[in-house]
Amino acid sequence: AIGGTLAFVIVTAARQKSRKGQLELHDLSAEFEQTSEQLHSTLLDEEKAKAWHKQRKKERKAMKKQEAAVDAKPRLFVIDFKGGMEAKEVASLREEVTAVLMLATEQDEVLVRVESGGGVVHGYGLCASQLQRLRDRGLHLTVAIDKVAASGGYMMACVAQHIIAAPFAIVGSIGVVAQLPNFHRLLQKHDIDYEQHTAGQYKRTLTLFGENDEAGRQKFREELESVHQQFRSFVARHRPRIELDKVATGEHWLASEALQLELVDELRTSDDYLLDNYARKQVVKVQYKLPKGLTGRLGQQAAQLLDQVVVNWLQRLSSPFYR
Repeated sequence: AIGGTLAFVIVTAARQKSRKGQLELHDLSAEFEQTSEQLHSTLLDEEKAKAWHKQRKKERKAMKKQEAAVDAKPRLFVIDFKGGMEAKEVASLREEVTAVLMLATEQDEVLVRVESGGGVVHGYGLCASQLQRLRDRGLHLTVAIDKVAASGGYMMACVAQHIIAAPFAIVGSIGVVAQLPNFHRLLQKHDIDYEQHTAGQYKRTLTLFGENDEAGRQKFREELESVHQQFRSFVARHRPRIELDKVATGEHWLASEALQLELVDELRTSDDYLLDNYARKQVVKVQYKLPKGLTGRLGQQAAQLLDQVVVNWLQRLSSPFYR
């Protein structure tokens, strides 16, 4: 029975590894148009509805003639990025960016809706590099911040030529942080020895279980400062008008304040931006979905249940609530 169970687990894991994700394209312009027609048909009386549809047909014909004259209607590709601490979502982002680059021309635009409070340096560095690929190919990149783009999230956002943000979105946090507990005294208390052997003076600076010294702490601070300086240089290269010493302090701001600091260019939601563009451009959402195994599906259901419990608890507290 044990052997059969192990064989099942191994085969399932092998199948899961071999499964690839799926690229999905959604014509948001068609969805907007369908919603508009439904609203006019429902809310207008019969005579006015007929007149509106007649006028709309004329506009479509005129638009098709205009598109034929200029070869093709420009497209606005939409990518959603909701990043966690480990930035694992870069696996989907790289596929989405590659798909856009295979289709887009210089007359097209890309809108990336970023939502992230940041995370590991190497992960978000790769995320920002994926967006840089779009700019390197001559595409106009707009980033929308509806909720939060801080630290690594802002590193991604600043790659864009144009940044829009909802007024109460959180922006900034151009800083670096690292923290770890140390259990050395606890181990000493219970007469537990801990050994660590390295080759290279700074192979390890701080440790969880050994005794840390001031030299190790100083080297660790120097490494953090080096990463911060590179972060500052990256932001300065993409947003040269920013007063770097004023904003690269690790602080974050609401977008209405960030606009004054030139961290963002415009106060606007992504929904409003899309609504203004769907008639003039073909708006296409590009999404790469990775397959989820049984463990992933169960974990997602558990997370949704926990989120609901937390929301119910927060609703009992006085508002507003910030964290």
